[in-house]
Amino acid sequence: MPAMIPDEATRRRLIESVARAMLDHADELTALDQAIGDGDHGINMKRGFEAVMADIDTHAAKPLPEALASVGMALVMKVGGASGPLYGTLFMTLGKHLPAEPDRTALIAAFGAAIDAVKARGKSDFGQKTMLDVLGPVHAALASGGDLDAAADDAAEATVPMKAIRGRASFLGDRSIGHMDPGARSSALMVHAVTAVLEPSA
Repeated sequence: MPAMIPDEATRRRLIESVARAMLDHADELTALDQAIGDGDHGINMKRGFEAVMADIDTHAAKPLPEALASVGMALVMKVGGASGPLYGTLFMTLGKHLPAEPDRTALIAAFGAAIDAVKARGKSDFGQKTMLDVLGPVHAALASGGDLDAAADDAAEATVPMKAIRGRASFLGDRSIGHMDPGARSSALMVHAVTAVLEPSA
């Protein structure tokens, strides 16, 4: 990924791309969550990103760190369940740690800090069948120059044989095995949405 210094038009495309991914896949995310959770992940993510889109002019007009924080706050306020606080924490921490004109090194560091914040907020870690199981491998791919889309998809698929340790799915014990984690899938979709804008030739 090249140095990421998005102008307002690019910030708008980024927000729209991520929001559209959540809106277009809301039914899929809900179906995944119906198998091992409350069944509301897609509904909640749709609600949150509809709110983000309703105020996209305000978000996109801000410098990148403030735009990320603004989107994160909207998700915290509008998304129910665990997803709002976790995704809100991810975006807000990215905004907190990114400089206005981030290069690759700054992005890697900020993404690492955001993952640590999600771990702390969710009291969870890698290998527990959560969104972290996508975010971690994507961070590693970003640091190594790997294919982010492939890393995200492979990591989401790798949650299928896992036994859930955290979240609502953990109540199912062994019955959580055999299902993709909905948070892992939504995280992978977000990665695709971002790379579609920043790496259009990929």
